[in-house]
Amino acid sequence: MSSALPQPQPKIGPNDILRFLLELFAFVSLGIWGFMSFPLPWPGVLIGLGAPALAILAWALFLSPKSVFRIDVFGRAIVEIVVFTTVALAWWMLGQPVVAIVFAVVAAVSGILHGRSQLAD
Repeated sequence: MSSALPQPQPKIGPNDILRFLLELFAFVSLGIWGFMSFPLPWPGVLIGLGAPALAILAWALFLSPKSVFRIDVFGRAIVEIVVFTTVALAWWMLGQPVVAIVFAVVAAVSGILHGRSQLAD
């Protein structure tokens, strides 16, 4: 008979789901920006594929739950701010200031809530 205790499941709240959707939106947005802002086929294809790839790489290295580099909550916040600010600027450059502002506000509020929960732990 095994005496192993069951592992507690991580609690996933509404802000966690929102943050996941913001990440996906950010990666797709950077691809859209790259393809629409630069002439095709080059450099549009390179930037359209490279910008989201760099954002995904940064997210995987520093922000994902199984990130390669463990940095403190402030370092994680800086990486997240850089990625999300880049996305807001990309929408602004595409001539969509409403999307840029709404995304920036939602991302900022979600980030603040997440940061407060991280500091409380």
